[in-house]
Amino acid sequence: MSLSALFSPPRIIETSVLAEMPKELRRPVVSEWSRANKRGAAVDCFIEGPCFDAAGNLFITDIPHGRVFRIAPDGGWTTVAEYDGEPNGLALHPDGRLFITDYKNGIMALDPETGGMEAVLTRSNSERFKGVNDLVFARSGDLFFTDQGQTGLHDPTGRVYRLRPNGQLDLLIGNGPSPNGLALSPEEDVLYVAMTRDNAIWRVPLLPQGGTAKVHRFASYHGATGPDGMAMDAEGNLLVAHAGLGHVLIHGAQGQIVAAMRSIRGSFTTNVAFRPDGRGVVITDSTSGTVLRAPWDIPDAHARRQ
Repeated sequence: MSLSALFSPPRIIETSVLAEMPKELRRPVVSEWSRANKRGAAVDCFIEGPCFDAAGNLFITDIPHGRVFRIAPDGGWTTVAEYDGEPNGLALHPDGRLFITDYKNGIMALDPETGGMEAVLTRSNSERFKGVNDLVFARSGDLFFTDQGQTGLHDPTGRVYRLRPNGQLDLLIGNGPSPNGLALSPEEDVLYVAMTRDNAIWRVPLLPQGGTAKVHRFASYHGATGPDGMAMDAEGNLLVAHAGLGHVLIHGAQGQIVAAMRSIRGSFTTNVAFRPDGRGVVITDSTSGTVLRAPWDIPDAHARRQ
């Protein structure tokens, strides 16, 4: 790859609105979450965790109000679950359940048909998690998830775990400054981790015998917040939603930014997911309660393997 390819200006991709939380679902109240994360301001919603099911329904979470919504292909919103929790990331299990990283409760599972919730993993070695944030499934059934809590450069003790189907829990990273979003390479031999308060993406090689080695920064940013949710396409391009810059930044294999999707609603672009019909991606603009869409003609890494 030439230096000109590494440093040429990225193309800007404009977004459009796919769906917006209806007024009747918004709750402009002070919550425990808003006291800790928004200086006690009343927050009517903070959406996250976009995840599609096989029928094309889009599920999202509303962290401060403990809700999970389903957005149907026709645009209708339905409350699937409302409970005492702070749900963030969502991932679809092969059996149809939605796994949730819940800041208050750990790893939960939701039956989207009945709204029933069950605990999957609430503690590690009898200790509560700091505050789990995001998750991704591998083809093997391994579940990777981040334990962010209130960590940062002042307290780099955030953790990245792998939960195997047999229940074995492996600690992969124990010194992360705010580990957040996750994405697996197409071959699933590398895990990318958004370290929000480091304002960087870490590249974590996954060794065949287990564990990691030679972890390094894959990309670095600027700004008051940092990278959040991520997705990987079939050609190895990493899509990074940056909460603060208002863009999804798309990195090539060497970390170069090849394109950027610009939010038309706000700066808190927190997560990105591929649409199952192959028609680009959706992006959560959290503070505005808006789901954006953007074209991207390369399918996600998992879809091409089907």
